[in-house]
Amino acid sequence: MTAADLAPPSARPSRAGRNYRLLTAAAIITGLGTNGALIAAAFAVLESGGDAGDVGLVAAARTAPLVLFLLIGGAVADRLPRHRVMVAANTLNCLSQSAFAWLVLAGEPRLWQMMVLTALCGTGQAFFNPAAEGMLMSTVSGEQASRAFALFRMSMQGAAIGGAALGGAMIAAMDPGWVLAIDAAAFAVAGGLRSFLDVSHIPSRAPGGGLLADLRDGWQEFVGRTWLWAVVAQFSVVVAAVGAAEAVYGPLVARDQLGGARPWGLALAAFGVGTLGGAVLMMRWKPRRLLLAGTLCVFPLALPSAGLAVPLPVTGLCAVMFVSGAAIEVFGVSWMTALHQEIPEEKLSRVSAYDWFGSVAMVPLATALAGPVESLVGRSQALWGCAALVVLVTGAVLFVPDVRNLTRRTAPAEVVAQGTPASADAEGAVGRLG
Repeated sequence: MTAADLAPPSARPSRAGRNYRLLTAAAIITGLGTNGALIAAAFAVLESGGDAGDVGLVAAARTAPLVLFLLIGGAVADRLPRHRVMVAANTLNCLSQSAFAWLVLAGEPRLWQMMVLTALCGTGQAFFNPAAEGMLMSTVSGEQASRAFALFRMSMQGAAIGGAALGGAMIAAMDPGWVLAIDAAAFAVAGGLRSFLDVSHIPSRAPGGGLLADLRDGWQEFVGRTWLWAVVAQFSVVVAAVGAAEAVYGPLVARDQLGGARPWGLALAAFGVGTLGGAVLMMRWKPRRLLLAGTLCVFPLALPSAGLAVPLPVTGLCAVMFVSGAAIEVFGVSWMTALHQEIPEEKLSRVSAYDWFGSVAMVPLATALAGPVESLVGRSQALWGCAALVVLVTGAVLFVPDVRNLTRRTAPAEVVAQGTPASADAEGAVGRLG
């Protein structure tokens, strides 16, 4: 980082854009609920008599429909009003989490029931994620986009801190079903807020050749950019390795060697604090080579797996989770800025869907195999393997010239509907969705 890379943020504007306020409020609410619910789901499986393999199967059941329906979700979000897709997805998540909570509170939930309900939740996310990403990126523009993304992510990760800590504390004190019920209520409130989003600034879509044509168009946009598919391929391995370590092995290490759910909740909260610090950094730092800076910050994602393999005491685990959280936030803001800069607005959700699809495609397999791999080689060796995979694929992607050389551009502000500069909305809103 050089002195030239440090750009002081402009003074906070006196008002925030309406869409940004709604997107931020909704993301904070769901962040509080979901981060606790992810811990609750794992411990609900364990408390019902499940083992590592069962935790992995439930985690895989959540991710499998995400992989299956993401591309369709992206095409739908570029054809229909994005806020309607988001509200429909939130409704499905609310209903599935409500049923999950009821089963857990009623006692003795069966494995297949938990898998079906988490699969419904994953289906909702498959349609929500591309719509949300496209909605966010169409809300901001111009020079303030990077700062806007960082500020939104800071708000969202602040909710993750509280959600993870509160979830761990609640599970230690009461039934995990209550945490799942809170998550269901959070989806209901967030869906209500998102129903008020204004999409009048988004240009009308020209009639297309159908869903398959839209998917092909998105694919051509995706494969035509080397930096895009290279980083997505990298993250297909990184996300799978980190997902297996944190969704399956993390709760087991916490239960067997750290004292239960509360220490793991604290570690996840430390990760959230780290992302908050990374977002603060990205409010000021504008690296010229966006993807080079971001990719270098993927290496620390190997630290939590290594910390669990040792395992480190709670304080040490919290420290490595903090570092990895700060690092991934640098990548996240850089990545979103690159997508916002390079991808046409009318294709944002489809490209986002291919991005999400590639990133999570291997997660169901990784989480489902986590238990058998643990039985075969041992938990510690499996975690060291996760750490090694992150380092190897991240080193490999740095050999791609476009990843090293993609530079930040400053584009003139676009004008949106009713003559309002989009950059003014971004600067006034100072935010982005996630």
